[in-house]
Amino acid sequence: MNTNAYKISLSYSQVLELVKQLPKKDKAKLSKELAKEAIDIRLTHLLNSFQTNELDEDTINEEVEKIREGIYAKK
Repeated sequence: MNTNAYKISLSYSQVLELVKQLPKKDKAKLSKELAKEAIDIRLTHLLNSFQTNELDEDTINEEVEKIREGIYAKK
């Protein structure tokens, strides 16, 4: 098997034309890979938007304990 890697510049239209020539099975695999990449990008963006320096582990643990105490008190 040839393991040489070649890099070429292609336009979107050229890539699309190549993809259209792929067998259905390969199109499905390509679609899954693109979906995974899109999900990774969205998840990274989402996690970055929630990132904060205002919370630390001790603060989170205190809140969790307060909620647990409230739940146990109701029982």
